[in-house]
Amino acid sequence: MEYLEFTKQEVTNLNLSLKQEFLRTNRAGSYACSTIINCNTRKYHGLLVCPLPDFNNEHFVLLSSLDETVIQHNTPFNLAIHKYTQDFNPLGHKYIESYTNSSTPSVTYRVGGVLLEKQMLLVEEEERVIIKYTLLKAHSKTTLQLRPFLAFRNIHELTHANMHVNSKYQTVQNGIASRLYENFPFLHMQISKKNEFVSAPDWYKNFEYLKEKERGFESVEDLMTPGYFECTIKKGESVYFSAGLSEIKTTKITSLFESELSKRTPRNSYENCLQNAAEQFISRKGNKTDIIASFPWPGKWGRDSLIALPGLTLTYGDTQTCQDVLDTITDEIEGYIYKNIGNIEHANVDSIDTALWYIRAVQQFTPHTTKANIKKRYGKKIEEILEKYRMPDNKTIVMHDNGLLYLNDKNKALTWPDAKINGQPVYERWGYVVEINALWYNAIQFALEIISDKTFTHNWKDIPSKIKESFSTVFWSEERQYLADYVAGNHVEESVRPSQVFAASLPYSPLKNDLQKHAVLEIIKKELLTPRGIRTLSPKNPLYKGECTGNIHERDIAYHHGSVLLWFLAPYAEAYLDLHGRSGLTEIKRMYESLEESLNTHGVGAFSELYDGNPPHEGRGAISQAWSVAAVLRIQTLIKNFEQQKITQKII
Repeated sequence: MEYLEFTKQEVTNLNLSLKQEFLRTNRAGSYACSTIINCNTRKYHGLLVCPLPDFNNEHFVLLSSLDETVIQHNTPFNLAIHKYTQDFNPLGHKYIESYTNSSTPSVTYRVGGVLLEKQMLLVEEEERVIIKYTLLKAHSKTTLQLRPFLAFRNIHELTHANMHVNSKYQTVQNGIASRLYENFPFLHMQISKKNEFVSAPDWYKNFEYLKEKERGFESVEDLMTPGYFECTIKKGESVYFSAGLSEIKTTKITSLFESELSKRTPRNSYENCLQNAAEQFISRKGNKTDIIASFPWPGKWGRDSLIALPGLTLTYGDTQTCQDVLDTITDEIEGYIYKNIGNIEHANVDSIDTALWYIRAVQQFTPHTTKANIKKRYGKKIEEILEKYRMPDNKTIVMHDNGLLYLNDKNKALTWPDAKINGQPVYERWGYVVEINALWYNAIQFALEIISDKTFTHNWKDIPSKIKESFSTVFWSEERQYLADYVAGNHVEESVRPSQVFAASLPYSPLKNDLQKHAVLEIIKKELLTPRGIRTLSPKNPLYKGECTGNIHERDIAYHHGSVLLWFLAPYAEAYLDLHGRSGLTEIKRMYESLEESLNTHGVGAFSELYDGNPPHEGRGAISQAWSVAAVLRIQTLIKNFEQQKITQKII
């Protein structure tokens, strides 16, 4: 059995298979995503989803799906499955023998004496998907029919039958080129062998996306098909279907597929799945390198990307990519503000902490290069950021005389809990915020370490001691033995929440001693820790929500009041091993190993955006989240480093 494999019994169970989603991405920013039975359940699903330069590089679903039909003895067997508003039709999933996701997603179908294998991949550096069909068994003449369904719409929208669509097409080698609307690029659909294209343009109506329906969004759309391709296929023969934004010589499709396949990291182990998942978030365009924060709703989220960056790159020794991303973000930060360019619908430009996460990422990069390189590339930007935070005329954030940063506006979602309902934060969080000030203290200490400038040192050298003294006074209580989440005016937010972990995990900790660190980890372990990550709120709190379900407002509330976030596990593990040393290794290894089983749920081979607070901690949100994958990689590296130290000591 393959490492990532679903049997016939599993794939034919729609209650199970419709929850399992695959994802493939490329370095051009395109992706392919659907359920393992290729029944689209999200408006974000599609076989070719591309960023289009003429549309501000927003992502568009071009090829939504491709229906395969096997014909023998003039009898068609449709292998596809779609959910319409009335029912599922056709029911091609019943022909699936197995689904595997090793080097690339692969589905095997059995229809009588026919055994057909389908493999799909994205070309690494261009907007093209190639699907390979191999006839493994057949006892009589077999014909393969392929019908594409086109959307040509933004991933956040849906399309409907209309009179503006262009149903005409251009003939290209072994295929057609089609674009449904002006200003869009042509989608070139070609087959590796001669075939007959039967023009039959038509709207198929009322596709229903179950995930969107569950989330309370519009969930029904119509898709256009230009017709279908038909060709014979012999036993042992492979036929390739290519869909891309440029025409390709069909004699090259086969070699391109095999060449691209050879580059893939096989998903045949836990570690290889992590590497494969990490690689999918890296996007290079021109001289810019970005971390895509999540799929299947891709975007550049400064905070999320910076938190994920070290885990996605440095854990594999990929210092060049880490530096390239930092260089890109350096150019995009103005003062302490980073605008989430490319997230038109969901951009949160109120983010106040992204610049502090930027400094933290530079700090993590520092051991992998020289201090001279760090100072040259990032020193000026770090100094600019720090100076901007403490400018006296700031309206949103101000540095008080005690050295701590104070957020003035309770009506803005300025930190990582940034969900809003009707323009108001789901979780009001202002005043002195715990991780903001932990990051602030760490950033100043790091800057003093790398910026050997007399003026800078003179201006900043006395501030860390003020912060350290004030931090415990403001956030710590001997009675409760953990840190407040925020303190605003006379209000002390005493709910047990996860952000306090950074005060214990950062290299420069504002906590007074190890006893405080130990207490912070103990309360997190006791009330927040789960096998999938750390809850955003203790179950003892009356506001706790154990399942992230319902409409968007209900889910946003649950997200910040009980849902489990995996990314908090990395700082928790760092702090835990820092306190307990090698004696804590068993506990962290157990944590790391328990995460493996979730690779076969929700996003196959990756880690989700969040998980339910209550068992069985079902995956929710994005099926593949950069900071979740990065956290597991960081924990893996921590374990390896401790084990290597043990081996070295034995050798000595």
